[in-house]
Amino acid sequence: MTRNGICLLATLIIVMTSSWVTAQGRTARGQVLYDEHCAGCHGLTGKGDGPNAARLTVPPANFHTARSRAKTDFELLTSISYGIAFSPMHAWRGKVTDEELLELVRYIRELAPFTPSL
Repeated sequence: MTRNGICLLATLIIVMTSSWVTAQGRTARGQVLYDEHCAGCHGLTGKGDGPNAARLTVPPANFHTARSRAKTDFELLTSISYGIAFSPMHAWRGKVTDEELLELVRYIRELAPFTPSL
């Protein structure tokens, strides 16, 4: 694992164990970031129905499906950070800060909460 990967993992662990992550209510920053960078493909509500979705060869994730909701925060963070091979989902690491990546995960969880039993 690279030094950047270790730093990202350490940041995730610290944030996930703090009360900051468990705070209720939408994060304004996460919503702004999502609307700016993600909604074009994933849609405003995270259903994969954004205005750019129809043009993509691989459909964007619908965060409300059982498969997406069962992903851990770390899996979401990894997908957002490094992208998904052979899909239009590109890496956001280096384009937004590590804190902003965590805000995006937090906001996606508010749109479609984690449900490990699905």
